[in-house]
Amino acid sequence: MSGLIRSISGVRGIVDTDLTAEVVARYAAAFGRIAPEGGGETVVLARDSRTSGPMFAAAARGALQSVGIDVIDCGLIATPTAQLAVEHHQAAGGIIISASHNPVEWNALKFVGPDGLFLDWASANRLFELVDTGSTAGMGGKGLGTLTTDADAVRRHVEGVLGLPFVDLDAIRARGFTVALDCVRGAGGTILPELLERLGCRVVGIDLETDGCFTRSPEPVPANLSRLQELVRNEAADVGMAVDPDVDRLALVAEGGEAIGEDYTLAFAVRAVLDRRLGPVAVNLSTSQVVEDVAAEFGVEVTRAPVGEANVARAMVRVRAVIGGEGNGGVMLPDLHLGRDAPVAAALVLDLLARTGKTVGGLTAAQRRYVIVKAKAPRAADLEQAYQALEERFGDAAPDRQDGLRLSWSDQWLHIRPSGTEPIVRLIAEAPDAAAADRLIAAGRAILERE
Repeated sequence: MSGLIRSISGVRGIVDTDLTAEVVARYAAAFGRIAPEGGGETVVLARDSRTSGPMFAAAARGALQSVGIDVIDCGLIATPTAQLAVEHHQAAGGIIISASHNPVEWNALKFVGPDGLFLDWASANRLFELVDTGSTAGMGGKGLGTLTTDADAVRRHVEGVLGLPFVDLDAIRARGFTVALDCVRGAGGTILPELLERLGCRVVGIDLETDGCFTRSPEPVPANLSRLQELVRNEAADVGMAVDPDVDRLALVAEGGEAIGEDYTLAFAVRAVLDRRLGPVAVNLSTSQVVEDVAAEFGVEVTRAPVGEANVARAMVRVRAVIGGEGNGGVMLPDLHLGRDAPVAAALVLDLLARTGKTVGGLTAAQRRYVIVKAKAPRAADLEQAYQALEERFGDAAPDRQDGLRLSWSDQWLHIRPSGTEPIVRLIAEAPDAAAADRLIAAGRAILERE
């Protein structure tokens, strides 16, 4: 199991190399040991469309039942749908089988607590310790757990989004938007077409099938959205929407076919909410300055947290944020639940377009523009030395060590951190122009390579 990546985001690896049915069963059994501490003996199980999903779901299901856990199997659904199902059933927790944006050869287990949030580090480390010590076998005096299914999880999720106080159904339906939709053959096909149609949209889609045969790289970044951009132009769509396979991230394409970058999804959602309810905003350290610009217009504070949905969720609870999320297109709205939710993001964006009468391009042009450059590098032998060298190199920057190292100035920043989902170091820089962002990336890479 040395190739597995374990983090606050769960456990992930390459299928049949690092992540096997046996490995899945061991982690699921360990989760079945700790989940009842949160109350109850029931665990929700769900998966995305990856072709390895049914095999791993069967392994997890059997392992949970073997330690006396009653399983509610939701089948193939979006990650936020599964989080809501945990809360709905008042379950002790949930296991979601999904590798999010990772390439098709990967899969993962995500562990959800009874509050619908992903496990914090303390709980995750207890789970990992059980697996490492082999303390997962046997039922501990319990009988075999039962198995039931839940066919209503998607319906409840859709109804929850439609009932949000920030979603003006009449205004959205009156606009009759044409939405070009790219679900990458992931779990998005289970919910987004239905939601958008109920919002009165004409949906034109690509890869709405849920067979897991991804036709593009799963991450919904501009470089991967050329077919969606073409669809927007060909169909004269008002907006293009793209998601990752587990549907917690939403990226937008403007009406002219320009992929505007995932950070604008969160910025638009923040504006849609703050228009109606003022309050703090929480985001992660790698989120664009554009979100802070929006918050500043409304006179509210932005709290930054380490990367990872669970970290942002707990920051939102601490500061009582009215909205939050991550700059990768992950919008988190506590009125529904504290998890990244692409259906929520889609509804908020359409609400903003409907109420303002503006286009995606118009909203984008009204914001101060920044350029974000993202890069990857091999993990340095000693990241701490690299961080110290970077702080010395950029002595005029404000350092933040919550998660790797973030160096910030008034209008630009550089964030370097080890990935929790891949065996790499991520470098992200933002500045008013590409040249300045590239210089920050180059400086960071040079010091990483030297160390």
